[in-house]
Amino acid sequence: MAKESFDKEIQFLRMLSLTSGAYNRQQYAKRLGISVHTFDKTQRKLRDIRQSLTNQRTDSELGSEMTDLVRFQYGESAEPLLLFLFRAKSMKETEVERLSVILHTLQDSALTAMELLDACCADLPEELALPDEKTIRSDLKYLEEVGVIRKEPGGRPYRYSLQQDVLTRLTPEEQLELYDFVDMMANTQVPSVQGYLLRDSMKKVIKASYPQEEATEPYIYKYHYYSRILDEAHLYTLLGAIRQRRRVQFQYFSPKKPSSYSSQNTNPKFEREAGGSSNRIIPIEVVYDHQYGRWYVIGYQSRRRFVKFRMEGITQLEELQPIEEEHMLALKKEWADIRRYSWLVDTGRTVTVQARFFHPGDGQRNFILDRVRLQGQWGIITPETDHSFLYEIQVNGTTEIKPWLRSFGSSCEILAPRKLREEMIEEWKEIAAYYEPVREDVQLPDHDETE
Repeated sequence: MAKESFDKEIQFLRMLSLTSGAYNRQQYAKRLGISVHTFDKTQRKLRDIRQSLTNQRTDSELGSEMTDLVRFQYGESAEPLLLFLFRAKSMKETEVERLSVILHTLQDSALTAMELLDACCADLPEELALPDEKTIRSDLKYLEEVGVIRKEPGGRPYRYSLQQDVLTRLTPEEQLELYDFVDMMANTQVPSVQGYLLRDSMKKVIKASYPQEEATEPYIYKYHYYSRILDEAHLYTLLGAIRQRRRVQFQYFSPKKPSSYSSQNTNPKFEREAGGSSNRIIPIEVVYDHQYGRWYVIGYQSRRRFVKFRMEGITQLEELQPIEEEHMLALKKEWADIRRYSWLVDTGRTVTVQARFFHPGDGQRNFILDRVRLQGQWGIITPETDHSFLYEIQVNGTTEIKPWLRSFGSSCEILAPRKLREEMIEEWKEIAAYYEPVREDVQLPDHDETE
């Protein structure tokens, strides 16, 4: 028997979204480090979650939806395909049923914990275990903390009611305006999951006044990284650990490794070597790379000092014991001094990068200079001639700045350091080789002939 966490479902959906369903079952299972049987079981579980969050449909319809779920299409990111995972994240079936009964019962009036206990005992399915008073009070405390319900004024026994003034006190027009704002922010800002959940709840309320679909679909969002939503599963745990000065430990799967997950086996007869590396860090900072849609966590290890991990490779994340406040403040100060010259999260040796940029042709807007001014961070721009300008910057290594420089193509020439210049030359030679004809005697037709 394997004791699995929710990491398997996260890595499963990430692979499906990045490959658009291009692999077969065996290839997916091998990449995930699980058996084909576990792969099928995980897919069935996700389909069940999907079915519970939508209208009841047939198996064939649900099968086609899973295929569409992983196919990226521009203009269809307003309904994030991975969001449904978070609605069932870490929720047991008994919790889902119990919380649903509590919220449904509070629709009409404010009730006490004992009255809600009676409602749960009466309305829960027969196959589920009945809750006790301690469980109900724990549920009420959780719902109050996340802002779903509120405690009414007055003495004991306390009465609880739904916290929905933001919707009930607004006119339909105001609700629609608020929905448009939440929709825009959730699709363009990070983090986004909480915004999507609020957006989805508001849509259900708005449809009572605006039954037509067009009312809640005013925008089309073309630029979107789906996988960033999945990494937010770890985001709040890490932010909480930073605030509470707690160490964390996790299994890490580097993007360069052939596998992205490994099952947690508890049966000695079926033990297999874990594909990831075990890490324990003091988390210092969380960084989001908007250019590639990646989350990073910066941490401290006594042996390697400051280290960085891409959050997409983190599994089995656990919080550990806290550290002293003085120690945490000292680490944050030291990291702040180091990151001054990090293009993003580079922690290498500081080097000076020099590049020459060439202006576009006469009569064109100087978009090269505009872009370097906008994206060049703390680099210094020096005019050189009527056709070029120099750019100089100090960075902690060249790994992260290299893709940015390469994206300018022939409009950028690397001058220093020499090693970076030679690396860029070799990369451009490799790219040029891709466009050479396979046979030397192949002649491309003239433009006139093609017409």
